Amino acid sequence: MLKHKIALVTGSTSGIGLAVARELAAQDATVLINGLIDHKEGIALAKSIAEEFSITCHFCPGDLSQTDSINQLMDSIFAQFGRIDILVNNAGIQYTSPIEAFPVEQWDKIIAINLSSAFHTIRRTIPSMQQHGWGRIINIASVHGLVASINKAAYVSAKHGIVGLTKVVALENANHGITVNAICPGWVETQLIRRQIDDIAQKDGVDYETAKKALVSAKQPLHSMTLPHQIGEWVTFLCSEAASTTTGSSIAIDGGWTAQ
Repeated sequence: MLKHKIALVTGSTSGIGLAVARELAAQDATVLINGLIDHKEGIALAKSIAEEFSITCHFCPGDLSQTDSINQLMDSIFAQFGRIDILVNNAGIQYTSPIEAFPVEQWDKIIAINLSSAFHTIRRTIPSMQQHGWGRIINIASVHGLVASINKAAYVSAKHGIVGLTKVVALENANHGITVNAICPGWVETQLIRRQIDDIAQKDGVDYETAKKALVSAKQPLHSMTLPHQIGEWVTFLCSEAASTTTGSSIAIDGGWTAQ
C-alpha cells in the first residue's frame, strides 16, 4: 500500500514506535527509524527490519530535546531522500511528581521532547508535502491529551498541546492532500508498563495478572491493554485512501477510559 512512500517515525527503536515502524515496513514503505540507542545497535536494528520486510530502512539518530539536533536530523533526511511522505511523531518521556515539587529541568525536557519536537519536525516536513500534494502526519498523543491525571503536569500539558497542534496543522493543510491526526492510546503493553506491573505485583504480593488488572481497571472499563502493533495498524489505516478525509481527529484507543 505504501510502496515508494518515505516514513519517518521518531522514538522508534522500541515500544510503540518500533511497532509502528514495523507495520509501515509491512506495507512496503521506506522506513526511517530514530532513537537514542547506540549507533551500531541502531544500524543493526534498521538492517533487521529491512531484511525481514524486504524494504529500505535507515537508522537516523537525533536528540529530540535539542532544536539543533532536530534540524540536523531533518537536514540529513532531506539531503538523502528529498522528502518525507509520512511523519509519525512518537518520541516521548514521562516523569511524575506533584506540581509544587516538579523539577523544572524535567518540565523543560518533557515539553521539548513530547511537544516541541513535533512542532519542529512538522514545520520542516510540511513544505515538501505541500509541494508533492500528499502527506500523512500522525502524532502519537495519549489519553492524557484528552483527560488529566494527578502528578503528570508536564506530560498532560504536552499531550494536550499535541492534540491542539494536530488540529491547527490539519486546518492549515486541509486542501493540500495532507491529513493530520492524533492517536490517543490508553494503556499499551510495552516493556515500560510491564516493569510498572512487576513493581505493583511485588509491592502488593500478588501475581503479574492480578497486578495488571489492578493497574488497567483503575482507569479503563475494558480490562485489556492495547498491543503496540495495534497502534501501528491504526497508523497504516490513517495512511490509507480509506482515511483520506479523516483529518484533525483525536482517536482514542483507550478501552473506554474517556467514555466515562
